[in-house]
Amino acid sequence: GVLRFVDMLRGDVMTFDPRTAALDRTHVADVVAALRPRERGGWVVAVEHGFALTEPGAWAIGSVVEAFADPAVRMNDGGCDAAGGFLCGSMAYDQRPGAASLYRLAPDGTVAVVLEGVTISNGFCLDPSGSLAYYVDTPTGRIDVFDVGADGQTLAARRPFVEIEAGAGWPDGLTVDAEGAVWVALHGGGTVRRYTAAGALDTVVTVATPHVTSCAFGGDQFRDLFITTSQERIDTTRDPLAGALFHAAPGPRGLAPRGFAG
Repeated sequence: GVLRFVDMLRGDVMTFDPRTAALDRTHVADVVAALRPRERGGWVVAVEHGFALTEPGAWAIGSVVEAFADPAVRMNDGGCDAAGGFLCGSMAYDQRPGAASLYRLAPDGTVAVVLEGVTISNGFCLDPSGSLAYYVDTPTGRIDVFDVGADGQTLAARRPFVEIEAGAGWPDGLTVDAEGAVWVALHGGGTVRRYTAAGALDTVVTVATPHVTSCAFGGDQFRDLFITTSQERIDTTRDPLAGALFHAAPGPRGLAPRGFAG
């Protein structure tokens, strides 16, 4: 019944209760890039250079599974696959091209590299059947799609799903609704767009700041769309809503997030 999201570079997990408008902040690590629920309770958390687990009812992190050691690179965004693994991709702090990768934390605690040569990894999410995976490397200006193997984790046949036209913003975080349509945040564009499973644009949600970072469904029957934004490198005297959390009720129903099986 609550929304979890991150204040990434402060290392905080935010908990928002839409029924009471209460907002709680918990410091977890130096960087908290993304998180997903564990199927057994607690959370899997992408921290600056790897992955960490929390236990039910607590945010204290014990050991961290390191994915990489480069201090110039950090984790950025991710999601779970149909086999219960947690995928999270990285980016260089200076956004250096090709410096990042997409990693997978398996339920047994091992880490594997899924993609190399990435620049700003964003927005991993499966379609309702689990047979397609949508993914963004932001500077490409595209949402790409993979076929997911019968094992629920192997990604193959990467191809463009949607190309964002110049001037509309850069694709960032995304989610998929119950109809298989893809909702993508356009950073610098001040919108969240919905593309049907066939790749046709059919809905645009306008946000009152350009710096839109991600979106997720929640609320009753997953009909509420929550939208995060950033104030990184932003003059907030000119854009006071940068970094705010927004809400929309666009109509389609979302899906519960897939969990981590470890």
